[in-house]
Formats: sequence, structure tokens, C-alpha cells
Amino acid sequence: MFPEDVLTKSKKGRAEVRNLIARGEFVWYDYRDPESFEKVEGGKSRLFLKDEDGTVYSFFVIPMRESGRYLLIKAEADEEKKIWNEKKKKVESLWL
Repeated sequence: MFPEDVLTKSKKGRAEVRNLIARGEFVWYDYRDPESFEKVEGGKSRLFLKDEDGTVYSFFVIPMRESGRYLLIKAEADEEKKIWNEKKKKVESLWL
């Protein structure tokens, strides 16, 4: 029914289809200490996803103790926030 290119196997050996949910843009920022510019304790960050229809989803990204694993917690998509762009040394809106 589905092409082999989109099929994968679960850990239990069951066939699964890799299905696209959305494609679009993203903004990912972390939280830094304003004095030292070091990442805040815990290393949390925030991720905004915008799909092709313009719907925005927001998540807090929390690093887990096990290296390379993260917990995503759904958050209110407050798009009015400003962010600091360290590369350009200036304040920017979330979406350019």
C-alpha cells in the first residue's frame, strides 16, 4: 500500500509509515545570563514552529540528564517576544 521508501520498523518489529505532519519555518532560542552570557542553569530553550498554513506551535525544550535527550513541553505561542541575535548584536522579532 505504501512505498518501501517511507516504511520503517519499530523496536517491536512492526511496520510503520513515516508520515509528514507539517513543513515550515522554525525559531529556536535559549536563555542566557545577562552578565556572563552563559546558558542558564538547566539549559532550557524555546522552540517555535510555523507550518505552511501559518499555524504556530511553541514548546519549551528541557535537556534530560541522559545526554542527547530532550523533553518538549507545549507552551503558549506568544509571538510578540523579542530575541537577541548574538551574531548580529541586535534585537529582532521572532519572525523576520
